[in-house]
Amino acid sequence: MALPAILRATEREARVWSKLWISSSFSTLIAPVLLLIAMGVGLGSLVETDPAELHGLDYIEFIAPGLLVATAVQAAAGSSLWPVMAGQKWLGFYHAMVTSPLRPGDVFGGQVIWTTLRSTMSAVVFLVAATLLGAVLSAWGVLAVPVAGLTSLAFAAPLTAFAATQDSDAKFDVIIRMAIVPLYLFSGTLFPIEQLPLGLRALAMLFPLWHGVELARAATTGAFSIGDLGHLAVLGVYAAVGWRWGVRTFARRLAS
Repeated sequence: MALPAILRATEREARVWSKLWISSSFSTLIAPVLLLIAMGVGLGSLVETDPAELHGLDYIEFIAPGLLVATAVQAAAGSSLWPVMAGQKWLGFYHAMVTSPLRPGDVFGGQVIWTTLRSTMSAVVFLVAATLLGAVLSAWGVLAVPVAGLTSLAFAAPLTAFAATQDSDAKFDVIIRMAIVPLYLFSGTLFPIEQLPLGLRALAMLFPLWHGVELARAATTGAFSIGDLGHLAVLGVYAAVGWRWGVRTFARRLAS
């Protein structure tokens, strides 16, 4: 697996997206911004919340970094499941790719890198909107974008690896409905996880989304701490383990 080869695979995904981006622009770029306005400005004006419960933040200031990361992860999750099934089975273009000098690990890397880049692009648009709405309190807020990218990578790598082990998409809806959506709601995105029962709080901490949300919130508020290194480590472990798993699963699948 060589970097130039991975970039060639990434380029392939980018070229395909350049022909189809308009069809996905609403769900990946516009809808998250509308959600921020609806939740932060609309609902936020109706919610009576003690700022102390939100770490001294207004509601829109609290949820903006959480929504930024969570919407990027949601987009990455979808792009790591059905497109992989299309590549390995429905359309079979992965098999065509490995007849070139590209190896299965390059195909995997290109898929994951492009998924991460797409999620990061949507995070940029979201951050601009959040800044215009006054939800970003620090110039360090720009770091929320790479945080969203890293968190997306922590999901994209293992989900892409998992998708390559499947012969149908039967489990994909289950993953979205039973894992991604609950994580979206209960990972400190819309309210502090301290308000959850202890068991659910511990469960939320096991998954990468909460760690990404905490890092992004530290960036937009400028309130960094030594604990942020732990969040980075968790995201890195998920990404590294998922990447190693994916290289192996793609090698087995595309060699058959």
